[in-house]
Amino acid sequence: MPPSGAGAPVSDTIVAIATPPGKGAIAIVRISGSRTRELAARLVRHDGELVPRYATYATIVSETGHAIDRGLALFFAAPHSYTGEDALELQTHGSPVVAREIVRALLACGARLAQPGEFTRRAFLNGKMDLHAAAAVADLIEAESSSAARAALANLGGGLANEVRALRATLATVLEELAGAIDFPDEVPEPERPRLEAVLASVAGALEALRHDGELGRLVREGVGVAIVGPPNAGKSSLLNALLGEDRALVSDEAGTTRDTIEESIAIDGVPVRLVDTAGIRAHAGTLEAAGIERTRRALAAARIAVVVVDGSVPLAPEAQALLDETRGRDRIVFANKIDLGDAGARQIGVPEALRGSAYDPASLAALRGAIARIGWGGERPDLERPHLASLREFDAVNEAIACLDRARATLSAGEAVDFIAGELQTAFAALGHVSDGAAAEETLDGVFSRFCIGK
Repeated sequence: MPPSGAGAPVSDTIVAIATPPGKGAIAIVRISGSRTRELAARLVRHDGELVPRYATYATIVSETGHAIDRGLALFFAAPHSYTGEDALELQTHGSPVVAREIVRALLACGARLAQPGEFTRRAFLNGKMDLHAAAAVADLIEAESSSAARAALANLGGGLANEVRALRATLATVLEELAGAIDFPDEVPEPERPRLEAVLASVAGALEALRHDGELGRLVREGVGVAIVGPPNAGKSSLLNALLGEDRALVSDEAGTTRDTIEESIAIDGVPVRLVDTAGIRAHAGTLEAAGIERTRRALAAARIAVVVVDGSVPLAPEAQALLDETRGRDRIVFANKIDLGDAGARQIGVPEALRGSAYDPASLAALRGAIARIGWGGERPDLERPHLASLREFDAVNEAIACLDRARATLSAGEAVDFIAGELQTAFAALGHVSDGAAAEETLDGVFSRFCIGK
């Protein structure tokens, strides 16, 4: 049976190239559906039969019987395949022409071209994975760092659904007790209030932990934007190069050298941090430099954290003081640079938490990384092996359940009748079904699988 709200399983046979466009060592053509065996018998020539889960060296021919290529054929019998259907993978030489010819032959024999994500969608419809794990497949494909890949892999195993399912089971037990006490008050005693309060507090705490882990997981997937801003010649580009460990930005004593934003990424505690080096901000600038300053201001507005770099070795310039005033009240790190040359400017900053150091000092760089971690994610190291909430749909479901539990606990604390909380608990139970049992509308499924490439 397909998951609730997922629709009925489909039986037509789909085909797609599963490897990236262009030339390569191999190309993989993937087929899935009810006619897979028939298509294999017609287009895959070899001695004997295709043994499930064994690679067979074969000749792949066109619908007219002409050889297209020789390669490996791997047959997977339903339900022991990625999609849960009969499936076939043809591994050929990595010529785009060869792969396209094989797909054309399959289409000529009655298969149809797969839609983006349709193989994984069928895996979901056929109960091979829950919707959370299906979305994790897209996250794994899109991962831009090893941390993001590990976090996505943790979500593939269905651990989140199992954890939420256990919490729903706890709520179901409470609801059963309440129903018995409401329907048969003379025979079934109502649940003891202290025990009920403890159970609801435990479920709410577990959900809040899931939400917290989900926020950290989001940071691992999306990263944290950090804009390095300051007046000209404060050492912004030197700081970027030092954090990267390479000379990415041009460094010069001449003011206005950086005319455009430069973006690079590093990892701090496993969290991707997108560093944006910007043009120095000053009042009097030429046309080209002014355009760079405007981009600086846009980068500053978009960043999660501002690293305000000032030259701490000389008295603060008006531009430096103006930037300190402008960024007051937002998440920022003030870095008094060039302290090895003097501290006249550092003593004028008036920001107690400002960092003092040098872009060439390892201890200063370590302090800056620590400050980014503290402001960006509380300095907590994400547990990349733990499944976590990933989609807005899952966050919404957990948030709704927590709100319902909070209202139910408030009702109990106010001394109201125990049966008054039944409605809130039922709503929380239903909301969590969108995480654990795949209860999703068709438009939700379309949103999840539209992220996939064709062939996955």
